[in-house]
Amino acid sequence: MSDTLPSLQQWERGPKIVAVGGGTGLSTMLRGLKKYTKNLTAIVTVADDGGGSGMLRRDIGMPPPGDIRHCMEALANTEPIMEKLLTYRFTEGSLSGQSFGNLILAALNGVTGSFEEAVSQMSQVLAITGRVIPVTSADVQLEAIFENGARVVGESKIYHFKKEQDCRISRVALIPERPAPLPAALEAIRDADLILLGPGSLYTSVIPNLLVDGVAKAIAQSDAPKIYVCNIMTQDGETEGYTAADHLEALLVHGEPGLLDLCLANSAPVHPGLVEKYLVEDAAPLTVDRERVAAMGLELEERPLASDKGDFARHDPDKLAAALLEIYRQRAVRIFRGERRYILEE
Repeated sequence: MSDTLPSLQQWERGPKIVAVGGGTGLSTMLRGLKKYTKNLTAIVTVADDGGGSGMLRRDIGMPPPGDIRHCMEALANTEPIMEKLLTYRFTEGSLSGQSFGNLILAALNGVTGSFEEAVSQMSQVLAITGRVIPVTSADVQLEAIFENGARVVGESKIYHFKKEQDCRISRVALIPERPAPLPAALEAIRDADLILLGPGSLYTSVIPNLLVDGVAKAIAQSDAPKIYVCNIMTQDGETEGYTAADHLEALLVHGEPGLLDLCLANSAPVHPGLVEKYLVEDAAPLTVDRERVAAMGLELEERPLASDKGDFARHDPDKLAAALLEIYRQRAVRIFRGERRYILEE
C-alpha cells in the first residue's frame, strides 16, 4: 500500500470526496483524508440529543453541534492553543461537561441567525480543509423500532433501551419523517468523485443521514464509487453480534438500490488486551462474512487499518486514508460528457 503524500498541486486538484456520517469514526477518517485532498466535504448527522449538545439543543433550540464540531476540529489548521480551547470541557458550575467549541458554535448561531451559517463562519475561523455541512437544518429526533415491536424516541436513549429489550434494532426513523436536506449537501453528493459512508455508529451516526429527504437517492444515483467503511468493533447497545454483512443490510434497508459499491474492512488483529476490554462491554472485533457480502453483489476489500496505539480499537487515520485513495485510484471511473475518464491520472 502506497502512503506517499501528494504535492501541493496534486492536493489542491485532489478528488472531491464526500464523507457521510458522524461521531468519532468520521472525524478520525477526516484527519487522514485531509492530507490527500483539499476538496473534502463532511455531511454530518444532527440527530444527537445527549451530552453537551443535547443541553444546547434543549436550552436555546439550536441543532446539536457536537458531531459538527468534532469534524471541524479534525479538519482545522490552527495554532495548538486554539485546538486546546476547542476541545476544552468545563468541569464545574452550570457549564460542567460542556465543550468550549460547542459554545462558540452556539454564539455564532445567535449572531448569524442560522446554524448553517454558524458552521460556515466557524469553518473560516478555523481555516479548515474542505467543508462541514449539517445534513439538515430541521429539528429532528431519532426513533428506534426493535424486532419485538418496541419503540423509543431519542438518540441518547437507544443504548439503554436496547439493553433492556435484549433484541436487535429493526429500523430507525426520523421525526419528522424525511426532513428537507440542506441544498449544499445534495450538491456536494452530486459533484463527488468518491462517496464514503462510515465509519461510525451504524444506527445513530450513519443511517440518520440516509433518512433525510433525497440524500440516499442522490448517493445511489451518483456515478462516483460508493464505499462503506466498516467499524473495527461491534458496538455495545447498538450492533452486538453484527457481522459486516449485517451492517450492509441495515444500510441498504434504510437506503436505496445502488447505495453502495464496495465494503472496506479491517484485516489487522486487534490487540488482545483491547479485545478483553471490549468483551466486558459486550463488543467484539467485527467478523467479515465474505460469502454473504459477495452474495449481496458488493465488492470487498480487507486492509490492515486498525491503530496499534491508544486505549481504544480505532482506525489509524493515515492507514485508512491511504487505503481509500489507493482503492479510488484503482477503481474510480466517471462518466463525463459521455466519455469515460480515470480520475487522478498520473
